[in-house]
Amino acid sequence: MTGRSGARRPPRRHLPLQVLLGFLVVYFLVPFWWVVVNSSKDAPGLFGGGNTLWFGDRADYFGNLRQLFTYDGGIYGRWILNSTLYAFAGGIGATILAVMAGYGFAKYRFAGRRLSFSVLLGALMVPATALVIPTFVMFSGLGLTNTIWAVILPSLLNPFGVYLMHVYARDAVPDEILDAARADGAGEVRTFLQVALPLMRPAVVTVLLLSAVASWNNYFLPVAMLSDNRLFPVTVGLGLWQGIASANNAGTTSLWSLIILGALVSVIPLIVAFFTLQRHWRGGLSVGGLR
Repeated sequence: MTGRSGARRPPRRHLPLQVLLGFLVVYFLVPFWWVVVNSSKDAPGLFGGGNTLWFGDRADYFGNLRQLFTYDGGIYGRWILNSTLYAFAGGIGATILAVMAGYGFAKYRFAGRRLSFSVLLGALMVPATALVIPTFVMFSGLGLTNTIWAVILPSLLNPFGVYLMHVYARDAVPDEILDAARADGAGEVRTFLQVALPLMRPAVVTVLLLSAVASWNNYFLPVAMLSDNRLFPVTVGLGLWQGIASANNAGTTSLWSLIILGALVSVIPLIVAFFTLQRHWRGGLSVGGLR
């Protein structure tokens, strides 16, 4: 039915779905709002019994930020830099390996291909936490524990990324285009870089984002591998502060305010990365549609 303005009213059958989506939006935004609100409070504001979902009488983000980045010699800033290094190296490396392996499984026929792909599918079923202890034993034998390589190297292996790239390359990169490029004299490397890779851009960006986020949020692996707090990522560092705060061993400093604000600051790079890469998502989809 059309109103006077000529606009079509949304079908009522979509109302339950809209209500469900609205509930999910509220469900996911309330914890983030709680962090935003309480990161502006000091210790009396946190434990004074006020409204936890609204700002207190005094919102002091800059003062809390100053204390966050100066506490314990500015160790939080080092944790952020460590997380950035681990996410950048792990995300870029895992994406490169996943793109090459996925493209190879999708477009080449070689001996042992079925067996190798079956092993890959089996690796998808193994929880990452179950591999931490064997990985620690192996890296301990190599003398790489308590180094940045103990966190970066295991992050380079992303079976899900390889599977995703395989599925996408199989459907999004026609064999006819590759054959035409080879017929024009392009080598395999040039065909991959100039023909196949642009068509795979949405999947590449997806794997890059998932790999970087997984490396940034990684907790169990750095806990097992690292003992020097100067090498900790921000996730492990905040966990360390939480343990100190729970034991009330921080002296006169209220670590809970720093922990909440530190959690908020640690989320900001992920939000920036998502909105930055979203443009490439859309661009890649448009290129794929035009081709």
